[in-house]
Amino acid sequence: MRPDDFIARRRTAWERLDKLLTRAGAGVSGLSADELRELGRLYRQAAADLAVARRDLPGHAVISFLNALVARGHGAVYRESGAGGAARVGAFFARDFPRAFRATWPATLAAFLMFMLPAIAAFIATYNDPALAGALVPGAEQIVEQVQAGEEWWLRINEEGQASSSAEIMTNNIGVAFRAFAGGVTLGIYTLYVLVNNGLLLGVVAGAAQRFDFAANLWGFVAAHGVVELSVIFIAGGAGLQLGWAILRPGLLTRRAALVVAARRALLLILGCVPLLIITGLIEGFISPSSLPLAVKLAVAAGSGAALYTYLLGVGRSR
Repeated sequence: MRPDDFIARRRTAWERLDKLLTRAGAGVSGLSADELRELGRLYRQAAADLAVARRDLPGHAVISFLNALVARGHGAVYRESGAGGAARVGAFFARDFPRAFRATWPATLAAFLMFMLPAIAAFIATYNDPALAGALVPGAEQIVEQVQAGEEWWLRINEEGQASSSAEIMTNNIGVAFRAFAGGVTLGIYTLYVLVNNGLLLGVVAGAAQRFDFAANLWGFVAAHGVVELSVIFIAGGAGLQLGWAILRPGLLTRRAALVVAARRALLLILGCVPLLIITGLIEGFISPSSLPLAVKLAVAAGSGAALYTYLLGVGRSR
């Protein structure tokens, strides 16, 4: 079966189902009796189309589109009136978020590379010549001077109280993640800027710390929260890159349909990142700048990282 023939033959029915589901919104009470019957018929047809696509077109982008369409239809047709918000939130974290992460790991990997490659390059450049820091990241000269002077500026985080500092850190981290995500509407250009710029900054600081024998102090602060914080930035960046890619390369789907698929999965990812960033803010506010031994902070890093990836890679798999 040719993918383009299959899509052309079934597209009208899919678009009609999408319109009915959009009109139904939070419930189907606004649809007429005829529209309700049509909704049920189109939903069953879309489910059959999804089964055919999975069998005959493995790996094709139309599968993601149909999967999202059928999921919406299932929610509208079989919605339980008594299901509360707690049940939906539980289903989101027990199924939707980890599945979305696994389905989009290539985009997360791309975000990881767009962050880490500039970070490595900046580390090498700054280690060999700290004077290059300002050229790589405007204003980084002051950070290099602080590192060279042995100033642990992060110890001032808790001067106004740990709770206040933790809240400020959460706000900043969530802002970075949302900027990386929202940058997808610029064809991913702003997302790339956020990733590259933050990668360069980390590389500059790490390179200067290594050059001036300050690395143990730096990593003693970064280690505890770094694994989860960077992971969330990569996930959010990958979500943004998905949006840009759907606009640039929609494949055999229409650009609108491809963007709808990418936007739904990206939204799942960014919503799932919010509680992770809250956890990161708590660690960064209470543990990272503390006088706890480095071994304890490394244990926190290893434990939080293992828990995060066990969850993302293992939870919500179908039996």
